[in-house]
Amino acid sequence: MTLRLENRVALVIGAARGIGEAIAARFVEEGAKVVIADREVEAGEATAERLGGQFTQIDVSSFTDTRKAVGIAVAAYGTLDILVQNAGIYPWTLIENTSPEEWDAVLGVNLKGTFLAARAALPVMREKGYGRMIFTSSITGPRVTSPGHGHYSASKAGINGFIKSAALEFAGYGITVNGLEPGNILTEGVKQHRSEAFIRTMQEAIPLGRLGTPRDIANAALFLASDDAAYITGTTVVVDGGQTLPEGKDFRIKPDA
Repeated sequence: MTLRLENRVALVIGAARGIGEAIAARFVEEGAKVVIADREVEAGEATAERLGGQFTQIDVSSFTDTRKAVGIAVAAYGTLDILVQNAGIYPWTLIENTSPEEWDAVLGVNLKGTFLAARAALPVMREKGYGRMIFTSSITGPRVTSPGHGHYSASKAGINGFIKSAALEFAGYGITVNGLEPGNILTEGVKQHRSEAFIRTMQEAIPLGRLGTPRDIANAALFLASDDAAYITGTTVVVDGGQTLPEGKDFRIKPDA
């Protein structure tokens, strides 16, 4: 069996746990060597050790840190083929209560971090004439939203716009640029901070009847990172179980008994 990412090197930012960890693990299953970059040192080091990869602590809003992460990948494995920027923060604050400092913090990680990761990885990928850049966006912002997520929605909608521009600019270098739009994903954080009753209400809004798993997102990331997606650039893949499809609440059609 041919491994889809054999001999590829991937830098996965925001991979200590959750969706990022699942993406890194899926890449390793398909033959990739990985560098785990995260602000959480203990969890990040544990993930890197389990996957047989390298770890570096990162503040994705720092160009120094993003360039350092790329440098670690090149020093350890000789190159960089795949960039995944998955790091993000999502405080819940109504717009009328959002301070300029909190607005800057959210856009600094989510949107500026996307730009800085791309800038840091670009020289290596441009020189070799090959690259896959994948950015974690969200259905929140580009397609739907809710109160309290003004800054988060703005950052994720901005990521989608950046993906289009970067795809156009980097196409001549052999680099594809795409994104993932997860819906409601059942991460450890959701399990810890949401009640079972709340999780059930989330499930009821999804036509497939369940929350997504980190591996659901990882499988989509694997596709975009692989040669199967060689002719796809400048777009996003929605992975939401159909959550954004219904016009109203009465959408579920049950098979005849």
